[in-house]
Amino acid sequence: MPEIPTEQWAQVIEKTGGPVDYKKIPVQKPGPDEVLVNIKFSGVCHTDLHAVNGDWPLATKLPLVGGHEGAGEVVAVGDLVTDVKVGDLAGVKWLNGSCLACEFCQTSDEPLCPKPLLSGYTVDGTFQQYCIAKAAHVARIPKGTDLAAIAPVLCAGITVYKGLKESGVKPGQWVAIVGAGGGLGSLACQYARAMGLRTIAIDSGDEKKKMTTELGAEAFVDFATSKNVVADVQAATPDGLGPHAVILVAVNEKPFQQAAEYVRPRGTVICIGLPAGAYLKAPVFESVIKMIRIQGSYVGNRKDSAEAIEFFTRGLIKAPFKVVGLSELQMVYDKMHKGEIVGRYVLDTSK
Repeated sequence: MPEIPTEQWAQVIEKTGGPVDYKKIPVQKPGPDEVLVNIKFSGVCHTDLHAVNGDWPLATKLPLVGGHEGAGEVVAVGDLVTDVKVGDLAGVKWLNGSCLACEFCQTSDEPLCPKPLLSGYTVDGTFQQYCIAKAAHVARIPKGTDLAAIAPVLCAGITVYKGLKESGVKPGQWVAIVGAGGGLGSLACQYARAMGLRTIAIDSGDEKKKMTTELGAEAFVDFATSKNVVADVQAATPDGLGPHAVILVAVNEKPFQQAAEYVRPRGTVICIGLPAGAYLKAPVFESVIKMIRIQGSYVGNRKDSAEAIEFFTRGLIKAPFKVVGLSELQMVYDKMHKGEIVGRYVLDTSK
């Protein structure tokens, strides 16, 4: 049995709006159906910034340890846990736990459970060295996996993979990824390529153009310099009709208003990004005569998670990331505020 300390380093939000406080807190013991994971690395997601700011219509617990992309080693298990063992590698995801008994949990839609436990939001998350999670919901990570590299897959990867599945887009068809140069978008480009899809990346700047091209995008539309985004996106497809699906992972509202205009007839717009206070708007005439579908997509279920991780372990997904110490979380948030992040930041909990 590994030795478990009584105290640990963590990043704690004491009040809405922050700042985060890097300090020592007690290490908790797992309940009967829970495991304790020694978090080695944790990705930083834009959702974590929403948790700090309190700008979603969903209350956080306070004080709160944020984070929900934690990869590490199981160091303790509850008395009722039989399928996860000490020494296993595991991931703590956004959905920390669900009731497993409601209509949604029984039909593989456990993210829609009306009583969810959300890592780094309603329960303490992965910006700490030791994290509690329900055994039924931890991601199973194969031995020998690079834990820093897989951390962003545990939310960003699973989320965009789920969105691509929900879109119904088929191999050989076109998908536009809006916000393609960010943490979710960079993974969406790779999952799209691995699934046999053809990709139009929508973002701004030469750095993001270079990265998304290297990740498999066949076209890039710079929304900051384009004189007509709708026309440019449609022109990127060989027949000029636009993409079969649009994956929206942008962090502001405007792109959500444009997608219905450039998606092709019978196309699907998948909304994943959650800009604070934003609303969906689409032209009714075009939406009707083009018979388009606009749909939200949340995080993946346990099966989606296993599939998304398998893409990674097969070497098909490599999240662009930069490792910094857990103590540097505020710096990452500052860069998020300024829109300066390309790819993903991953926190090393030992620093």
